[in-house]
Amino acid sequence: MAKSLYETLGVSENATPEEIKKAYRKLARKYHPDINKDPDAQEKFKEINAAYEVLSDPEKKAKYDQFGDQMFGGQNFSDFARSQGTDVDLEEILRAMFGGAGGFGGFGSTGGFGGAGGFSSRRSTGGFGGYSAPDLDTRARITVPFNVAITGGKHHITTSEGESFDIKIPAGIKSGETLRVRGKGRSWQGQRGDLLITVDVAPSTEYERKGNDLYKTIDVPLKYALFGGKIKVQTPEKEVTLKIPKNTKNGQKFRLKEKGIPDRKTGKRGDLYLVANIVLPDVDSLPEDLRKLCEEKLPEA
Repeated sequence: MAKSLYETLGVSENATPEEIKKAYRKLARKYHPDINKDPDAQEKFKEINAAYEVLSDPEKKAKYDQFGDQMFGGQNFSDFARSQGTDVDLEEILRAMFGGAGGFGGFGSTGGFGGAGGFSSRRSTGGFGGYSAPDLDTRARITVPFNVAITGGKHHITTSEGESFDIKIPAGIKSGETLRVRGKGRSWQGQRGDLLITVDVAPSTEYERKGNDLYKTIDVPLKYALFGGKIKVQTPEKEVTLKIPKNTKNGQKFRLKEKGIPDRKTGKRGDLYLVANIVLPDVDSLPEDLRKLCEEKLPEA
């Protein structure tokens, strides 16, 4: 039974774990793309890493020792690796084959391998007829600015495969939500997975989010709090003028209806609450006559 993974690392089928590790390190140094500038070195380096992924794991090695190169549709490992193209993760494929998501397909009642073709051409759930295809989806995590999460916008990313592009951030997204970018995952036998992006929203020093409502503290001069007035307030979308009524209390809330965060399911917007922080003047900066008058006339309770 052909077992070309051992040939890839240049060791015998009876090699010890130490011998396998030693051979891997030697070859990895030899073919590392930073050292070896031969055009084929990168592909060879991928094959070496993928072979070691299997032979260094006792469980995966036992499965390979049982079935050999039948697991690659009868090809030797080198031919199999090159048939996958240059934009696939061989280690990920082998992890799926040797006990990852899906694992093996079923086996026939005679003990033979379930089908002579190796991989199934589509993602199966196992059963008679070949392996489950590997998981082609890739995953990433990004942090977006708070205001972008509220109003929506674009975010530039670079994938582990080296692709660089902008993605759309929908308005109202929350930390922990996942965006799916179609066709930006791994490739395998003509299929292309998706890129799944988990979003973290950066904290804001200006706003607090409660569901789809926003809260913002605004400074209100004592004069306006006592006698009323108007102040300019910057909201996530634009600057607005807020009318402050007489006798405004510290901590008093002003509701701007539907100026909060849009709900991604219903489209309905939350509200923006502006919380008054009454700013007291420096007493020593007041004219002496006003300071004395306030001291005499202001109520004690």
